[in-house]
Amino acid sequence: MEPLLRQWTAHIASGLYVRPVRLNSIRTRLPPCLASKRLVSTPATNPPGANPLGGIQLRDYQEESIQSVLDHLGQGHNRLGLSLATGSGKTIIFTQLIGHIPPRNGTGDQTIIIAHRKELVEQAAHHCRLAYPDKTVEIEMGATKASGAADITVASIKSLVSKERIEKFDPSRFKLVLVDEAHHIVAPQYREALAYFNLQEASDNAPALVGVSATFFRYDGLKLGSAIDHIVYHKGYIEMIGDKWLADAVFTTVKTNVDLSRVSQDSSGDFMTRALSQAVNVATVNDLTVRSWLTNAGDRKSTLVFCVDTEHVRSLTNNFRKHGIDARYITATTARQVRNQELEDFKEGKFPVLLNCGLFTEGTDIPNVDCIVLARPTRSKSLLVQMIGRGLRLYPGKENCHIIDMVSTLNTGIISTPTLFGLDPSEVLATESAEDIKERKESQGQGQLHLANGLADRAQPLPGDKVDVTFTTYDSIFDLLRDEKSDRHIRSLSQFAWVRIDTDLYALAEKSGWITIEKTNDQFGPPFVIKSVHRYGMNSTDRMLLTKPRVVSRVADFEQAVRAADTFAVQHMSLIAIRTAERWRQAPPSPSQLKILNKRKIRDGDIEAGDLTRGQAADMLTKLHFGTKGRFQSEQKKKKKEEKIRKEFEKQMSQGDVRVGPVIAPE
Repeated sequence: MEPLLRQWTAHIASGLYVRPVRLNSIRTRLPPCLASKRLVSTPATNPPGANPLGGIQLRDYQEESIQSVLDHLGQGHNRLGLSLATGSGKTIIFTQLIGHIPPRNGTGDQTIIIAHRKELVEQAAHHCRLAYPDKTVEIEMGATKASGAADITVASIKSLVSKERIEKFDPSRFKLVLVDEAHHIVAPQYREALAYFNLQEASDNAPALVGVSATFFRYDGLKLGSAIDHIVYHKGYIEMIGDKWLADAVFTTVKTNVDLSRVSQDSSGDFMTRALSQAVNVATVNDLTVRSWLTNAGDRKSTLVFCVDTEHVRSLTNNFRKHGIDARYITATTARQVRNQELEDFKEGKFPVLLNCGLFTEGTDIPNVDCIVLARPTRSKSLLVQMIGRGLRLYPGKENCHIIDMVSTLNTGIISTPTLFGLDPSEVLATESAEDIKERKESQGQGQLHLANGLADRAQPLPGDKVDVTFTTYDSIFDLLRDEKSDRHIRSLSQFAWVRIDTDLYALAEKSGWITIEKTNDQFGPPFVIKSVHRYGMNSTDRMLLTKPRVVSRVADFEQAVRAADTFAVQHMSLIAIRTAERWRQAPPSPSQLKILNKRKIRDGDIEAGDLTRGQAADMLTKLHFGTKGRFQSEQKKKKKEEKIRKEFEKQMSQGDVRVGPVIAPE
C-alpha cells in the first residue's frame, strides 16, 4: 500500500477522521479490512451539540465534489483541482474539506488558504470562523500578520511570499493547502509558495493541495499541469442553470463592427488595455451600448457593466446619464469609503446601473444583478466566464439575468457568448435562453454536413430567432482546397497558418514536421488532443523519416487547445514558416508547389501561378498530405449512393399512396 494511502486509512481506522457536516452520500473507498469502519467525528473537533456552518445542508454536487477529493487522496494523489461555476459555493466546499482531511504524520493538522484578493481572504476567514468556532483562524495580509501556529491561516499570496513572511510556517505541520481562484496557481508567487510546502511536484512528503476555480484554464493552455495533477470534479454553468442552482440567463449579442485587428495583445494573450480602450471608447459605440440596453433591458433593476479602463467607464457612464439613467461607476482609484457606499447602495437597489473596470470579475458577491453588459471585448475565455458569472447567482424575485454582449468584429480571435455554448462566433443571439441556445446547437448539428469534407457551408444567420442553413457543393477538389472559410475560425484565434483537415481535425505543418489538434470521444479525459510529429532525416529512397505521433497535451476546449498547440509551436517550429502574416505567403506559388499540385490532378487543366498565392499553395499541400482529396472523393461517392437509395425509397413510398379521386390504371 502506498505511504499516503496507509496514512489515510490508519487515521480513519483510529477514529481521527473529522466530519464537520454529515454527508449522506459521502463514503470513502477503503480497503476491505477497513470497509466496515464507520467515519465519525472526533469529540475534540465536534463536541456534542456543535453544528458547524450553522447546520448548512450541502447540495448534492458539493457532496460529490468533496467525495471526489477524498477518493483521489485515498488513491495517493495530492495535487487536485475542483472546477465549479461561480455561485456554486466554492468557499463552503473548501471550508468543509478542512474537517475531512486527517492530520498528516499524526501531528500535522494545520491548514493554509491562499487567495490573491483582499475580498477573497476576508470571505474565507469569515466562513472558517463560522464553521470551526473552536479553531484558531488567523489572517496573513498587509499589516495583519499571522503567528504561523494557527489551526487555519488565510493568506494573500502577495503578503505570504514577501519579506520572508512564509518562513514562520512549518511545512511539516500542515495537512492541507487550499488555493482559491486557482487558475492563477502557476504564477511565480504561487509557485514559490507551493515549493515552500514541497508541492512543486507530487510527493508523499507534502500536504494535500486543493485548488478551486470557476475557470480552470489559462490562455497558453499548457501550464496548469505543473501545479495540479488532477481536476477531480467539474460543474459548469449550463449544468448549474439546468439544475436550478444558478439563475437562468438570456443572451443578446449586439454587433458593433469595431475593428480590433490592429489592437495588440498583452503577455496573457488578451487585448492591450490602452489600445482596446481607444478602439471601443468612441461616441458611436457608447451610444449603441446605451441604446441596446434601453431596448433590451431598460426594465432591469440592477445592471452591472464591464468596461475596458477608467476613461471608458467615465465616458459610458456619462452616456447613460445623458439618456436619463442614474448610472454610477467604481474603479480601482475610487476612494475605499466611496466604493463601499456605492456598492452597498447598488445592492439595495437605489440606482439601476453600476459600471466598473477590472473590479468585479472575481470574488465579489452581488446576487441582485439581473443584467450584465459586456462593453469590453476579450480574447480570454476565463475573463468572459468570470464576468457572466457575476449575474447568475440566485436572488429572491430574480427570474433570470440578461447578458448583453457588445460583440466587435470576429476575425481577431474574440471570445463571445456564442463560443461558450459551442456555437460559431459569428452567431447572433436575440434574447435567447441557455436552453434555446442548446437546442439551436443540436438542430444545427443535425442539419449540417461536414464542412471540412467540402460538402457544406453554413450561411450567416437570418434576422430573428431562426437560423438558416445552406449547403455548398464544390465543383472540384481544387475549389475545396482553396476555400479558406473552414480555416477562418482557428486563424482568428491563432497567428499561425492552421488548416482544417476534417470536422474535428486541424493541422499546422512545416518542413520539420507538424502539429495536430483533434477532438476525440474519450469519455475518461479531456476531449481535445494535441500531437506532434517530427522529421529526423531521409531514407535511401528520399522518403522522410518521421517520429511516431507524440501527445503534447490534452485539454478541455477548443480555444485552450489552440493556445496549447501555439505555445508548443513557438518552441519547436520555424515562425517564419508558420506565421500567416509572413510576406512570402502573398508571393506567387513556387514551381515545385505547382508541379506537386498539378501532379495530384485536383482539377481539370493545370493550375497556373496566377490562380493562387504561395501561402494558399502551402495550405493546399498540407490538406492533401492529410488526405482531404480522398475524403472528398469518398464523400462524393457516398452522396451519389445515398441519392440513389433516397430516390428508390421515394418511388416505393409513392406506390402506397392513397389519393382521393380516380384511380389511374397502370400503363
